[in-house]
Parts: sequence; structure tokens; C-alpha cells
Amino acid sequence: MDLQLEQTTALVTGSTTGIGYAIARFLAREGVEVILNGRSKQNIDVAIEKLEKATPDAKVWGIEADFGNPSSVENLINHLPTIDILVNNVGIYTSGKFTSTTDNDWYHMFEVNVMSGARLSRALLPGMMERDCGRIIFIASECVSLVPNDLIAYSSTKAAVMVMARGLAQLTGGTSVRVNTVVPGSILTEGAEGFLKKKAEEDGVSLEEITKRFFKEERPSSILGQFGIPEDVAHAVAYLASPVSSATNGSTLNVDGGSVPGVW
Repeated sequence: MDLQLEQTTALVTGSTTGIGYAIARFLAREGVEVILNGRSKQNIDVAIEKLEKATPDAKVWGIEADFGNPSSVENLINHLPTIDILVNNVGIYTSGKFTSTTDNDWYHMFEVNVMSGARLSRALLPGMMERDCGRIIFIASECVSLVPNDLIAYSSTKAAVMVMARGLAQLTGGTSVRVNTVVPGSILTEGAEGFLKKKAEEDGVSLEEITKRFFKEERPSSILGQFGIPEDVAHAVAYLASPVSSATNGSTLNVDGGSVPGVW
């Protein structure tokens, strides 16, 4: 399928590794000019080199920004060209007991996970509305519905992201601008793979056994019963970024292996 994405420009936040990098790489393969984002120039340069090796004709460059710092975000916004596709992917989490999650933990997660998308969308949505074209895509999490006991604060921020996406979509009525959310499930990113390997070593069992335990104990609702890969999320984002998704607005697209219960 031709996703009709050539001659568009995308900003993907938090895109030097993991899901963000996979999104950036897939969009680049579809002919999108992609702006990578990370907290350091070194990380961005490494990601660009890696992406250009994978996709030699990629049009890719980067802007560093720390989304925990409002002035850094303002600087990023001031250096952006016209953006056709905004992927609000950047996110952080603190895992721990609710009673030991500090105010600062809450504030920092909210600043990065929620305000990043709020600030960028506030800056870019008006231009999209004027041009009568554009896509804003938020990356949420299955944790919004599952709410693990050690991720209550993180889950709360991702719930806020989903509410924001729906609200922004409602502002686009009568235009060709679309705002949607993708909800990844358990995705085997570099971080997740490292965690599983460490856990397997600590428990003296195989990686396969640790994976089985995870889905039996932590994600028993998963129909897939195995990890997805970052490219699974990238494919969903590319669809929503494309004109072929013209009838999809204010929606949530789950890429969760069926872990979120329900019929919609």
C-alpha cells in the first residue's frame, strides 16, 4: 500500500532508541523527512548514523531537547520547520511503591510525559489547521487500563495523554487534521530486553522462562502471550500519519497483543 507520505516532514520525540527510533526509521523508509530527537547530540548522531545505514536514502536530521526543561522545549520549537506529522512519543517512568513515589517523581513524569505533547501540540496545531492538513499522534500505554501497582504515577500521565489527544481531535472538526493515540502493549525494546536478561541471570533461569513468567504473572490478560516488537508500533503510527487514515480521528489504536480487555 502506498501510504502517500512522501514530501512530508515529521518530528518524533524521544526517537534515538526503542519505539521512537522504530517509528522514525519506518517513516524515513516511506519517504518522510524525519527529525530525530534526544537529550544529547551524541545520542542523536549515533541514531542518525544507524538510520542512514539502514535506509541509505533517508532524509533525517536531529534536534536535541530535554523535555523536562521548558526552556529547552521552547528552543526546539523555535528551530522547527513546518511539521506535517508530530509523534509525541517521549516518555519516562519511575517504578516503585505508590507511597514512596515522591512529588518530584510525579512532577517530572508529568512534565515529560504530558507537557511535552501539550507544548508541541499547542505550537504546531494552529499551523496544521491553517494549512488544513497534518497529523498529531500520541503514544500512550497499556498501563492506562492495566495500572500496575508499581506504575500508578506513570499510568496516570498516560491517561492524561489519551484525554488530551481526544480533546485536540475535537478541535479539528471540519478540517483534514487528525489527532489519534497509539497504545503499545509489552514491546521488546532495548530496555525491556536488558531487564529480562538481568532478571533471568538473577533467578538462574533462561530468558524464555522469564518471558513466560512475565506473561503469566504480570500480563495474564495478554492474548498474544508474547512481546511485540517496536516495528509493530511503528506500522500503526505510519498508518495514522498517512492520508489513508482520513476517517480515523479522536481514536485509540491498540497494539497491545490483546492485553487490554474489552470489545473496543
